[in-house]
Order: sequence, then structure tokens, then C-alpha cells
Amino acid sequence: MDIQGLTTQFWQDGYIVLENFFDEKLMNEYNDLILEHYGVSPNWEHTDEFISKSAVEVIPWFPYREDKPYFDGIEKDKKFNGITDAILKDGWQNLYCMMMFSKAGSKGQAWHQDCPPEDEKKFNLNRLVYTHDITDETGGEIVVMPEAHKAGVLPVGKPHDDLEGQLVFQPKKGTVIFLHGHCFHRVMPVKKDRISSNFRAVPIGTPEDITDVCVYRNMRYRFSTSEVIEERN
Repeated sequence: MDIQGLTTQFWQDGYIVLENFFDEKLMNEYNDLILEHYGVSPNWEHTDEFISKSAVEVIPWFPYREDKPYFDGIEKDKKFNGITDAILKDGWQNLYCMMMFSKAGSKGQAWHQDCPPEDEKKFNLNRLVYTHDITDETGGEIVVMPEAHKAGVLPVGKPHDDLEGQLVFQPKKGTVIFLHGHCFHRVMPVKKDRISSNFRAVPIGTPEDITDVCVYRNMRYRFSTSEVIEERN
């Protein structure tokens, strides 16, 4: 694996996609664990206002905050962390591990930046791992705007409208996507129950609440207080 080449590509495009990164057996095991946690009818954790305005319908789970280190096969993987070392060459730390569940028939996630982009040195690194295939039948494709981590603030507009130049990906089981938190991204509508996991990391010195304020095309939202802090129109 050409880690230097991948690092260069990441900083040019704002993301890299690595297929067949984790083996099928591990992914099946973890997928079953995640489904077991959520059960058949998980409940939303966001407010109705947030779901309505953001067009985001995803149910998060933070297993390590519950002292459930079930996913060390990813969290402590040497190759996984070696690529992270190369991307964040001045040092980094884990922010949190977040599992994300979207119900069949839900909207997915609207265009967003995980954190405000005004300070280019303050950002999170998404390390997305897919424990099952994303297909035409499941929906929930991830959409990325290449090089948008260098483009400033996500433009105002309708939450789910296409952007010229966007790329649509259908990650397969075992795929990893490293994605800059300032890079515009969204998830398309979900046709069948969808799972993804995010082992977020941050450069050393980044505030722990870096992802508390998320930028959408129609607002900025603070999760800790469950409030819209800026209307964008």
C-alpha cells in the first residue's frame, strides 16, 4: 500500500476510498453487534426541529462512552492507524467512535460540514467503516464534493440538492473512507436499514467539542444545546 500516495491524494481531494480494507468475517461480526444494540425499533435522539430543518435522520451510538470497547479490531488496527499517522503527521488522538443507524425510508443526511471551516487548522477526520454493502437496493449512498475542504463554507441552498461536481459512492463491506470534516458530504435517502461507523480522529490540540457545531446549507446547529445558532438563507 502506497501510504504516501494516499496521503497526497487525501490532501488534494479531501478524501480517500479504500476497498476491501477489513475482512468479511470481522465486518459480519461487527454488523451483528451493531444490529443487536439497535434492535428492531430504535428511537431518534434528535429534536423534531433538528430533523425537520437538517433533513438528517440518523441514530447515533457511542459504544466506548458506555465502556463497551467492542470494536478494537478497527480502533486499534495498525494499518488503519498508520494511514491516520500519515494524514495527521503532527500527531492525533481519537475523538470518539460513533455507530450510525438509519431506518428504512428515512431521508439520510443532508449536505453538511462536520465543523465550522473558518479555521482551516481546526477540523476532524472521519474514518468511515462499512460493515455491509451499500447498493441500489439499500440506498444510503455517500455523496462527496471533491476538494471542498479547501472551499470555505458550504454554500446556502436546499439541504439535499445536487451540487455540480459531486461524486456518489456505494461502499462495499470492508470499505474505509477517510474524509476531511470540512469537506461537503451527504447521505442519500435510505431504502433499507443502513449502518455505518465512524472512528473520528482529530489533530493534537483540537478542541474536544470540535464537532459540536455542524454547518448545513440552511443553518448552523449546536448539538450540545439542541439549538439552531444561525439561520442560513
